[in-house]
Amino acid sequence: MATSFLPIEPWSVRRRNPAVEAFLNRPAFDEQAEAAAAGVLAAVRRDGEAAVLEAARRFQGGVSLTGATLRVSAAALRAAGRRTPPAAARAVREAYARVSAFARAGMRRPWTMPTPGGGSLGERFAPLDRVGVYVPGGTAPLASTAVMTTALARVAGVPEIVVCTPCAADGSVNPVLLFALTLAGVSEVYKVGGIQAIGLMAYGTRRVRPVQKIVGPGNAYVTAAKRQVYGTVAIDQVAGPSEIAVLADARANPAWVAADLLSQAEHGSGLEKALLATDSAALARAAAAEVARQTALLPRREAVARVLANGGMLAAVVPDLDQGMELVNRFAPEHFEIMTADAAARVAAVRAAGAVFVGGWTPESAGDFVAGPSHVLPTGGAARMFSGLTVDDFRRRTSVVRFTRRDLAETRGVIETFGAVEGLDAHARAASVRFETAKRRKTES
Repeated sequence: MATSFLPIEPWSVRRRNPAVEAFLNRPAFDEQAEAAAAGVLAAVRRDGEAAVLEAARRFQGGVSLTGATLRVSAAALRAAGRRTPPAAARAVREAYARVSAFARAGMRRPWTMPTPGGGSLGERFAPLDRVGVYVPGGTAPLASTAVMTTALARVAGVPEIVVCTPCAADGSVNPVLLFALTLAGVSEVYKVGGIQAIGLMAYGTRRVRPVQKIVGPGNAYVTAAKRQVYGTVAIDQVAGPSEIAVLADARANPAWVAADLLSQAEHGSGLEKALLATDSAALARAAAAEVARQTALLPRREAVARVLANGGMLAAVVPDLDQGMELVNRFAPEHFEIMTADAAARVAAVRAAGAVFVGGWTPESAGDFVAGPSHVLPTGGAARMFSGLTVDDFRRRTSVVRFTRRDLAETRGVIETFGAVEGLDAHARAASVRFETAKRRKTES
């Protein structure tokens, strides 16, 4: 059974449905994007600024930038606050405060533990020196992403925060987005997006020093570029086209379910995914009708139409909610809403999701804009092995070991044995020589 807006298919653990399996089996990487990224990155690495400017002209609507105009001026950053409507400024400040508070609460603290011989073991944390943040802006100025990334970097104590975001054809950048960046005290903002932005931050140019790590979401081309510069710089995760899954029972409000599915479908790439898993065929039908009704009211309904045309929306009717949870875990979505009578109890069964939103009063958009955790989350099934962006992504972890003579004496045999097993005599000698030297000195004295 199917509808034109939200196809409805049966699924169970024992009886798979090819249509549902095809929906789940989306690639994390796009071959066309991978090839394009390789070409542009090679040019940026070879030709620096000239390649960045040429790629911006080709892929950013013909925008004409120069080395002197590539960077957002200090005057433009100062003016952003004056140009931001008061309501928008209040919203940005509120979101920034909540995200910062969550980041501070989640920071790992230095710690130590004693060793048996009177020494200590522990970890310490220090901010990265220079990070790059990618803020998408091709289809919409994502001021929320500016908050959800740079606020974490600031809380972490990063001294240099570099931001790349695409500008409009006239070279301007949305003032609300710029205002959000000023709250974090970013060091530099460049009017460039796409693959060329990743290359700029990873390799640097004669005017721009490279960063140590690149974070932030993007389309398939940005995701491919981030993957290919890994090793030259660190990256946070795979964060491509948006996804959502909703687990709902018969009591769920179909209008709420439909609105939440559409919240991700409207992003604009056409590669977004939205899944409803429910044990109620009646709810699935009602949600499908609501998707059709609400889509007609959306200004971005053409973006939704592209998702629908690509098979990016699906309702799966399952025998029970436990099997619905299993389906969602196999999907491993970026965002996962639980809209069941026992929503809080079901959180424990979640194995793979970027973020979980519990109960009917917790729409995914609360997480996108204001709740506190960063909305930069793994997509394309990467939630099986990656986690969402946190404040500790902007810090280095260093282990600290302090042995006493007694500690080394107690572990000397283990060190020497491993050295022998692995054929690393100098490793073993580094421990044994200390006692031989100490014994010789004692004899000589």
